[in-house]
Amino acid sequence: MPDDQDNVWLDAEQQRIWRTYLSGVARINEHLNSALRSFHLDLNEYEILVTLSESPAHEMRMSELAAGVHQSRSRLTHTVTRMEQQGLIIRCRTDEDGRGVLARLTDEGMDLLVEAAPTHVQSVRDILVDVMSPDDFRALGRGMTAVMAVAD
Repeated sequence: MPDDQDNVWLDAEQQRIWRTYLSGVARINEHLNSALRSFHLDLNEYEILVTLSESPAHEMRMSELAAGVHQSRSRLTHTVTRMEQQGLIIRCRTDEDGRGVLARLTDEGMDLLVEAAPTHVQSVRDILVDVMSPDDFRALGRGMTAVMAVAD
């Protein structure tokens, strides 16, 4: 275990903000998942539908999709399998090299996305956008941009 002198501990305010952030993210995710439940979707599945809907021909390589929705390949494979069984997505080999696997949004998947999107957007407004001042919301955006700029 590292010696205390090797660590730069969070001060009381930093610790409070960090814990508030963790609780807030959990509450946001719970709220968004709850809103999507009536569509038999969770937030991860919704993000997959959105990402595919925004891609050319509504399809992407599974590896690119995993990166786009910030999921491990194994987690994505499990989720896509479930969504494929529901008729929302199909998987097929790519014509480019025959080795890659594409996930493609079906018409049923697009229809469900179109149906769920207004509820999802309203739930984002209800739990985050409309409860913050515009300045705080912009500050959140700046902060998350800085986080995303940090290389892994």
